[in-house]
Amino acid sequence: MELLQPIPFLRSPEASGRQWSLTDSLQYTRWLATHHYENFHVVSLLLPKRLHQDFFNVYAFCRWADDLGDETGDPEESLRLLEWWRGELRALYAGDPPSHPVFVALAETIRRHDLPIEPFDDLIEAFIQDQTITRYRDWDHVLDYCRRSANPVGRLVLMLCGYRDEARFRLSDATCSALQLANFWQDVAVDLEKDRIYLPCHLLDRHGCCEEDLFARRCTPAFRRVMRDAVDYAQALFEQGLPLSGMVDRRLALDIDLFSRGGMKVLDKIRAQNYDVLSSRPAISKSERAMLFLRSLARLAFRRAA
Repeated sequence: MELLQPIPFLRSPEASGRQWSLTDSLQYTRWLATHHYENFHVVSLLLPKRLHQDFFNVYAFCRWADDLGDETGDPEESLRLLEWWRGELRALYAGDPPSHPVFVALAETIRRHDLPIEPFDDLIEAFIQDQTITRYRDWDHVLDYCRRSANPVGRLVLMLCGYRDEARFRLSDATCSALQLANFWQDVAVDLEKDRIYLPCHLLDRHGCCEEDLFARRCTPAFRRVMRDAVDYAQALFEQGLPLSGMVDRRLALDIDLFSRGGMKVLDKIRAQNYDVLSSRPAISKSERAMLFLRSLARLAFRRAA
């Protein structure tokens, strides 16, 4: 059985037309999760083994939605496919037997953990929004997008690990929104290629930074001031969410701390290059990732000992 990434899968009559058993579907989501981003498999190993397959299933759902939104090269086709994906999700929750391997596998996770439809539906809505909205008025507008694009992932992780209280959800929302913002600031130049600007318009206006400078890749003093404020805003959200790692079990705490520190390291990288993300994309090296892991491990070990 040849396993395919989402867009090639859609264009393969053999893959999209076959009957997927539960065993084959679980194999597919596991393969998709461990063959797309090199660090996903490592991160999953920090979590209880009994939850690995559930994380693979949720990841596969997110991966498909992301690729349907960003990898077709045609916004109209992306909208059509995302509506189809949402229809498949809603049919699953309505009790219809799934036929797509991701939903065959995900159905088991939803049943086992009693997961609500809202986080999945919100994620699809965020990818739909990416096809129709390319500018954001202010911070409230940006955070409203993060509420659908990032926060549902954190809430799903907490629910898979048995946490469903609002206090943890709020801290998770802060962390996930901060991670989303750090990714935006890291990829300003990448998003410009897609005519997307996540830096809020009011911030650009406040500092006298015009879009023409961004598209011309001119890192003006005004742009540096915009990025300074944007980085500080994300930093404050990271710090707001840090207490979450002290409110969950040790392995999940390590995962959360590692993601948070990694996001803050990206912000440090942006500061170190004097906020010029137009000519050089800030990135964390493998050695820096290893150091972050060791520091997170030591920090949590010290906290437990105390």
